[in-house]
Amino acid sequence: MTTDLTDRYGAPSPWRRPVTIAIAAALAAVGLTWLAWVAWFHATPDVQSELVRFEVTSDHGTTARLQVDLGDGVDASCRLRAYAEDHTTVGELAFTPVDGANDVVIRTERRATTVEKLGCTAPGQPRPR
Repeated sequence: MTTDLTDRYGAPSPWRRPVTIAIAAALAAVGLTWLAWVAWFHATPDVQSELVRFEVTSDHGTTARLQVDLGDGVDASCRLRAYAEDHTTVGELAFTPVDGANDVVIRTERRATTVEKLGCTAPGQPRPR
C-alpha cells in the first residue's frame, strides 16, 4: 500500500516559502547593516595616540613625547607607564592631552629603562588607543 505524503499530511501553504525568504533577507540586511556600523565605529575612534619617543633623564625622571589625535571637542585621558630593568613598574602618569605633540615628565621611584603607552581613552571609547 503506497500513500502520497500530501494526501497524508496536506500540501504546504503557498505563501510559506516567499515569507520565509523575505524574513531571511530582512534579517540578513539588518545584520549586515549592524556589521558595517560596528566596523566604521571602531575604525574611527575619537582619540588615537602614538608614543613618538622617550628619554631617561635621571634616576627619578623620564620624559616622553606622545602624539595624540583628538576629535572635535573630545575630553580624553592618556596613560604612560615606566618600567625598570627588572620589568617592574617604577612610574605611571595619567594626564589630559592636547591635540598634537604632548611632552610629559614621568616621575619614577628608581631608574627606568623603558616607557610603555597604555593608551588614551575618551567618553564612549573605553578601549585605550
